[in-house]
Amino acid sequence: MTFYNLLMNETGGTIYIKEIALELLIGFIIALLIEISIVGPCAKKIVFMLPFDKSKKINIIVAMSTTMVIGMVFFMSFFGMAMMHLHGGLHGDSFVSIYFSIFIKNFIMAYPLQLIIMGPLVRFLFAKFVMKKKSFNVA
Repeated sequence: MTFYNLLMNETGGTIYIKEIALELLIGFIIALLIEISIVGPCAKKIVFMLPFDKSKKINIIVAMSTTMVIGMVFFMSFFGMAMMHLHGGLHGDSFVSIYFSIFIKNFIMAYPLQLIIMGPLVRFLFAKFVMKKKSFNVA
C-alpha cells in the first residue's frame, strides 16, 4: 500500500530508497499498533453482533475482512495524508475532501487485495505453519 500511495499521491521530485524504507517501517509499526489495539478488537465485536448466518465460515471471513479493511483504511488514510504533507502534496483542497479522496482510493485498492490475495494467502500460511506446530504440542 505504501508504493500504491506514492503513485496515487503523485509525489513530485526524487524519492530516495531510505525515505521509502523509513516510511514503510513507520507505516508498518503504526498499522500494527492500530490493528492490534483498535481495529481488530472492534471488528471482531462488530462481526459477531451482525445478524447473519455464522455457521458458514465464508460469511465470517468476508464480514471480518470487510470490517478490518474499513477500519484500517479509515485510520491509515490519516497516515497517508501525513506522508502527502511531508512530500508537499497537500494543496488547496479542504482537509475533508483530501481525506475522503485518499480513503476512497485506498479502499478501492485494499478491499479486493484483502479478499482475493492477502486473506487467502495468510490463512494458507497460518494453517500450514502455525496450526501445524500447534498440533504437535497438544499432548
